[in-house]
Amino acid sequence: MKELVAQQRQFFNSHTTKDISFRIKQLTSLEDVLNDNIELLDRAIYNDFKKSSFENYMTEIGIVLYDIKQAKKKLTRWSSKQRVKTNLGNFPAKSYIIPEPLGVTLIISSWNYPYQLSLAPIVAAIAAGNTIILKPSEISSQTSGVMASILNEAFNPNFLKVIQGGVQETTELLKQKFDKIFFTGSTTVGKIIYKAAAEHLTPVTLELGGKSPVIITKDANIKMAAKRIVWGKFLNAGQTCIAPDYLYVDAQISETLLKALTKEIEKARYSFENDNYVQIINERNFDRLAALLDPSKIYYGGHTDKAQRYIAPTLLHDISFENPIMQEEIFGPILPVLTFTDLNEAVKNVQLLPKPLSCYVFTSSEQVKNKIIKEISFGGGAINDTIMHISNPNLPFGGVGSSGFGSYHGHAGFNCFSNFKSILDKPTWYESSLKYAPYTQKKLAIIKKLLKNQ
Repeated sequence: MKELVAQQRQFFNSHTTKDISFRIKQLTSLEDVLNDNIELLDRAIYNDFKKSSFENYMTEIGIVLYDIKQAKKKLTRWSSKQRVKTNLGNFPAKSYIIPEPLGVTLIISSWNYPYQLSLAPIVAAIAAGNTIILKPSEISSQTSGVMASILNEAFNPNFLKVIQGGVQETTELLKQKFDKIFFTGSTTVGKIIYKAAAEHLTPVTLELGGKSPVIITKDANIKMAAKRIVWGKFLNAGQTCIAPDYLYVDAQISETLLKALTKEIEKARYSFENDNYVQIINERNFDRLAALLDPSKIYYGGHTDKAQRYIAPTLLHDISFENPIMQEEIFGPILPVLTFTDLNEAVKNVQLLPKPLSCYVFTSSEQVKNKIIKEISFGGGAINDTIMHISNPNLPFGGVGSSGFGSYHGHAGFNCFSNFKSILDKPTWYESSLKYAPYTQKKLAIIKKLLKNQ
C-alpha cells in the first residue's frame, strides 16, 4: 500500500494529470471500458443481487456514463481560471481563482450500488486531475472483482488502481497519507474513516445515511404519492441510502394511503423473475431485517425466504417512534407508517432525530412545502417525488450532520476533488504608501474610508 501511494504521488508530481487533454482521454477510456464490458458487469451484479440488466443500466451504469459525458463536455470551463473583482485597497491588481487537483485520492465505496458508488466519484476525481485508489466493498464480491479486473487492465496503476479486500486492507490503506478520502457507507464506519484521516489532516467527504422521512399531508395527490413512494422505497429492495425510510402521514388519510400503497405494490408485481426486484445482499442483513418484522404490525407483505435472501415488500402500520424499526436505518424493503394530527408537532418529532440524508414531502400546499424545507435540516430531497433528485447532476448530492458532509455529482464532484487557489496579481509600476510606516492619523483616516466604501 505504501509503495502504491508513493508511486501515485510521484506520477501526480509529474503534473501529467493536470493536463485537460489527459483527463478527457482517461474519461473516454473509462467510458469505453464500461461500454465494452456491459455484459460482464451485468452478470457480476446479477450474481451479487439478482439485479437485472435493465436496473443495472438505469440505476448504475447509465448514470455513470451520463456523468462522464457531462464531465467531458464541461471540463474545460470547470478547470478555467476564474476572474474575480479586486478591492480598492489592492488597486491596481488582478484577482483570480485557479482550480487545482488535490493529489492522491482514496475512494472507499459501498456495496448497495457497487458500480455507481464506486465509479461516479472516480469520474469526479479524474475530471479534477487526481490519481485514484479505489477500495470497493468486499460484500458485493462479484462486482468488486469485475471492477478490479477491467479497470486494472485498462489503466496505469500509477494513475488508477483498484484494491480488493476487507477490513485488513482498508485499515492498511488508511495508515497512508492521502490528499483526499471519499467514503460512502455507514455512519459507524464513517467515524473510523474520519478518525484515521485526522491523523494526516486529510480532507474527507463522507456520504452516509440515516432515516429519511416522507411527510404526506391530507391535501396530497394520494394516488401519485403512492406510485412514487413505492417505486422509490422498493427499488433495489430498499437497499438505497436515500430510500424513504418511514412515512409520516396525516391521520385523516392514513388508511386511504395504505390501500393505495398496497395497490401499487401489487401492480408492480415485484419478483426476481420480473427483473424488478433484488436479493438482500447477504444473510447477515437478511437476519437483521427479518428481526424487524413484528407480525402484529404488518399491514401488507411480510413473507421471507432465507434460502433466496428474499423479503417481500412490506408495509407496517400502528408504528410509533419508540418501536425497534424506528431505532436505526432500515436499508431494506420494509416501510413503517406513522401518523400525525398536527403538522407542527410532526416537524418537531423529525427534528429530534439525527439529520437525514434525504427528506420528501407530498403536498399541494406551498406553505407546507416551504415549512418543511425551512424547518427540517437534511442533505437533499424532493417535493412530490422520491429519490429522483440524485439523477440531476446540477444538484449537489451529500448529507449533513450524521448523514455525512461534503457533496458531489456534476460540477460539485469536480469541486469536491479540487483545491481553489486564490491569486492576487499585482504590477510593480505603482505602490501606495498607505500601509507603510510612518503611520499617521491622515493615513488611518484614508484606510478607514477605503475599508468602509469597498
